[in-house]
Amino acid sequence: MADKTPKIVPDTSSDVDAFLEKLAATPAPHKAAPRGRLIFALDATMSRQPTWDRACHIQADMFQAAAAVGALDIKLIYFRGHRECRASKWYSESPPLLNAMTKIYCQGGYTQIERVLKRAAKEVKDSPVSALVYVGDACEEEVDRVCGAAGRLGVHGVPVFMFQDGGEPYAEGVFREVARLSGGAYCRLDEGSAAQLKELLSAVAVFAAGGRRALSDYGKARGGAVLRLANQMKGGTN
Repeated sequence: MADKTPKIVPDTSSDVDAFLEKLAATPAPHKAAPRGRLIFALDATMSRQPTWDRACHIQADMFQAAAAVGALDIKLIYFRGHRECRASKWYSESPPLLNAMTKIYCQGGYTQIERVLKRAAKEVKDSPVSALVYVGDACEEEVDRVCGAAGRLGVHGVPVFMFQDGGEPYAEGVFREVARLSGGAYCRLDEGSAAQLKELLSAVAVFAAGGRRALSDYGKARGGAVLRLANQMKGGTN
């Protein structure tokens, strides 16, 4: 049987810089809907417990950053346990979403990334989705099935931004392929880059709500990694 493990091409630049470069090249989000729509997907299996509290509070920063430039709705999708995969309603404010997330606790189980991507594809049928953000550490699924779902999101113009806690090789390969096929970007989080996670996710939220021009203004205000992203996007017109 052929080896299904994705081949990982060595990355000579830092993951954060590579992520910023890819986001800079991502087409502007659809503007058919009056509000930006961002899906925030999380692995809530037991291995994620140590960083779950951090994930719960990330969305508050995403809302705050996006609110300054435009309207943004966020839907939470998470999986855990024995094939439990749930999606929230669309939230337009941070407090009720944070309240929903704090009621979730991690359970042992296998990853369900394919189901997350398929659920996102269903959302697109109702109204355009600006982007999907996924935070996880592993993949225990067959790569071709996950990548097939990612490719369908790419056809619908929904970039998937994959953030990996740690560096498990198989998961990294799958995450990179999901990002590539959907037109999104991949970033690995470690002790050096995890501190930038909130700003990077906030940058994605600003991009989803207001496009490239809003992200450029946000970069000037925030500096650091987001400013580097904004400088790479000077040619954007949105």
